[in-house]
Amino acid sequence: MKRVCIVGVSGKLGRHMVRHALERGYEVVGVCREQSVGKLDPFKDRMTIVPGRTNDRGTIRSAVAGCEGVLTVLVPWGVQQYATGTAEAVLDSASPGARLVFSCGWHVSRDGRDVYPWRFRAFLRVFGWLARVVRFADIDDQVEACRRVFASDTRWTVVRGSDLEEGESQGLPVWSHHVGDPVLRSNRTRRVDFALFMVEALGNDGLIHEAPAIVGCQTRSALARESPLP
Repeated sequence: MKRVCIVGVSGKLGRHMVRHALERGYEVVGVCREQSVGKLDPFKDRMTIVPGRTNDRGTIRSAVAGCEGVLTVLVPWGVQQYATGTAEAVLDSASPGARLVFSCGWHVSRDGRDVYPWRFRAFLRVFGWLARVVRFADIDDQVEACRRVFASDTRWTVVRGSDLEEGESQGLPVWSHHVGDPVLRSNRTRRVDFALFMVEALGNDGLIHEAPAIVGCQTRSALARESPLP
């Protein structure tokens, strides 16, 4: 794989993915809103930037042309199905056989077998309601976007992130098929390592048609699985 596109590249997660991809020698194309292009100044001489909304089919079609991999940040901004439009544009425009990796939160469940703590469920209800009232975001949009990814016949992976924190990389996160696995109990991942998992997934065919839920490899719950108590 030589050429990859990062859709939603100007955010913190996207910029971390740029660094990881460039370190691996990928030719990088990035899509972001025109007003956010300045955030990519540190990389402007090392990547191609395509300004435009990530749910605009023309923008996405131009950006993903010739790309063997596409990394997509599904952000449910507003209440007009922005994430769903982004997912559809990528699914419809990517080259046949391209490796597609999408990001979302733990709240997205592929098969309904995830088991969420009550605090997590309560937060989703309260935040989801408030975000829709002020028209800031619609977390159900991210759920619908992923539903369409799951139903596609592309070579997709949906990476489901736990709560994120800043800081230096701790290494590749560990993952499980379902939230509720004790290894995920710490519910914490460094943002830079979420990006690392996304980029690593491009070359991991074992993750095709999987929706891994991730957690930091140095969290207490991850270390407990690696070194179980007697």
